[in-house]
Amino acid sequence: MKRFFGLGLVLAAFCAPLAVRAQLYDARTSSVNYDKHERDAVKVQVEGTAQWTRDFWQAWLKDTYNIKLKGSGVFGVGKKDVLEARQVPMSSVTGKLLDLYSTVTSPADTVSELSVWAGVGPDSFLSASGTPSEFSSLRTITQNFAAAARLKAYREQIAEAEKQLATAEKDKEKLEKERASLAANTKANLEKIEQLKKQNADNKLKAAEDSVKLLDNARLTELRKAQVERRRARLTNLDRK
Repeated sequence: MKRFFGLGLVLAAFCAPLAVRAQLYDARTSSVNYDKHERDAVKVQVEGTAQWTRDFWQAWLKDTYNIKLKGSGVFGVGKKDVLEARQVPMSSVTGKLLDLYSTVTSPADTVSELSVWAGVGPDSFLSASGTPSEFSSLRTITQNFAAAARLKAYREQIAEAEKQLATAEKDKEKLEKERASLAANTKANLEKIEQLKKQNADNKLKAAEDSVKLLDNARLTELRKAQVERRRARLTNLDRK
């Protein structure tokens, strides 16, 4: 029984990351607490930090629907949790003007969650049951963003991988040059060592020869001194006569 229980824990641990990853880029109906009320919302998790998702969500909305969200402040000062765009035309959702709201949170270090909801006034919000058509369109917009976010994330991952590959190839080339230089230097040093060994052997032989010559020179010097002394003595005797 314990064996089956342990196997179950292993399978659960293995399947948990797969379950989390299966939720990525899949827009789903959920809810948020806004202005002290639960509002129907569309949520989607994407790969990336909260700031990355927040920035891309704003850029994507502006480029796709010409909607500029407010709430980022100026250089981070006055930044708000809820990004909003009041009274914006969204014909793909409804013919009326909408107030669009969104937040981005981080359920994990490399995963962020975008929550999107909308209203046609301060007390009238889109809902899955009350305005199914409009809410479905809101979900489609969120799903389209998720698809764009996936492409952007993959492109950035490829760019980063290519950058790392280029760096690795550059490092490899540098290491190969250093290795070749060290090999050449080692070869030159070994040749110098052999030359020095030969020179030391020659010097040792020459030193031995010079030692013998020095002894001969010493004997010859003594002999010459004796000759000089004898000749001086003879010269002295001649001068006396």
